[in-house]
Amino acid sequence: MSLDNSTTLEGAGAGQQKWWREFSRAHWLIFTIASLSWLIDCFDQQIFNLARDAALEHLMGKTAAIEYAPYTTSVFLVGWAIGGLILGSLGDRFGRVKVLMAAILMYAVCTGLSAFSTGFWDFCLYRFVTGIGVGGVFGLAVALVSDAVPDHTRAPALGMLQSLSSVGNISAGLIGMAVGFIALRGSLPFSLQGWQLLFMLGAIPALLILPFFVRTREPQKWLDARASGERKGVKFGSYKNLLGHPTWRKHAWLGLLMCGAGIVGLWGIGNFHPKIIRSIIDAHLAGSTLTAQQISSEKSYWSGVGLLLQNIGGFFGMLSLGKLAQIYGRRIALALALTLSFLTTIMVFKYLREVSQIYWMLPLMGFGQYSVFAVYAIYLPELFPTSLRSTGTSFCYNFGRLIAATAPFTIGQVTHKLGGDVEAFRTGGIAVSFVLLIGIVVLPFLPETKGKPLPND
Repeated sequence: MSLDNSTTLEGAGAGQQKWWREFSRAHWLIFTIASLSWLIDCFDQQIFNLARDAALEHLMGKTAAIEYAPYTTSVFLVGWAIGGLILGSLGDRFGRVKVLMAAILMYAVCTGLSAFSTGFWDFCLYRFVTGIGVGGVFGLAVALVSDAVPDHTRAPALGMLQSLSSVGNISAGLIGMAVGFIALRGSLPFSLQGWQLLFMLGAIPALLILPFFVRTREPQKWLDARASGERKGVKFGSYKNLLGHPTWRKHAWLGLLMCGAGIVGLWGIGNFHPKIIRSIIDAHLAGSTLTAQQISSEKSYWSGVGLLLQNIGGFFGMLSLGKLAQIYGRRIALALALTLSFLTTIMVFKYLREVSQIYWMLPLMGFGQYSVFAVYAIYLPELFPTSLRSTGTSFCYNFGRLIAATAPFTIGQVTHKLGGDVEAFRTGGIAVSFVLLIGIVVLPFLPETKGKPLPND
């Protein structure tokens, strides 16, 4: 393994001023495009989390939805994994900007189509294709920023990119609350269900950002590395090179386990908290004079509240652990983040029983679960060379979705075998949460990259 001598150690030359003050207009354009792409991607993900249970209840009935809603998440995560693997490789080969634009177009269209689902299977189809588009964004966005900004600004810029994703999550929560409020008043347009309106709204921001890609050029570092690679015969975006080279292969497989653990914590377990909230609201409103439609609207509103609180906590978690990774190192920050994710997830699934507890338990869980991803954004691009940066990052982050996809399925099976009620669902979530500890176990076998230059081919 060789290192790019043009890079500087983290923080070198940046001690006298804030990192963003060294950005040129070109740096700002790429950072903004990448950050908005990931922010809107996360907005789309959370729209799905808010709309999923209501959609399945409407399409299949309340009882069937308890078991089948987790399966749709598994389908989404499988599409996410496949899309990440394919689009990450294409991004290294043909350019991060072009492939990122294609990914956004794909998930925007299919998010909108999800609103027109008529049953379980076509809903799954739309979610699978949406997952393919969503899956490409993270690896492409962080590789784009890593290759474009000055080296000593890379870690804080990537930490901020990940932290800003919470704005997309919070926006989804606010929209969920608004749609629930409008539905409660019986004012939804065109006789739409709340979940249908959510999916329609979820497609709009992604479509609005696409024109900005026309002015965005590929990073010069990638262009130079691509030209040099062609002269030397280096294949960009090659999984053969990724898994054939002893160093990159080790980083890829251990990084996969590291990422799979955190993704299970959030996507396999944590993002199912709306189901717990809906059960709490059901119990709270039992015996009330509200109609079934009004109760459904109340549950949609409180699901939005829960998502908002979770992501407010997540924003501070990502800022805190991202900063910790810059000061003390990537591995210690990630170990702490995974531990927090594990403890707070069990807390919510076991002890969240009252409406008043929503206000403090969900922010704590969000702090733990999302803090993991700030460290991923900083750490993963530093494990792979330019020719494999998007490929390796996407392999770890998105192939990890295949691991995570088993978690909702497992929870669904445990729920079914233990009686199919919410208590069975809570038990399944607690059991699966122990997967988070695997991410801590592999950390000693990965390198500490703080203060080191990016690897080169």
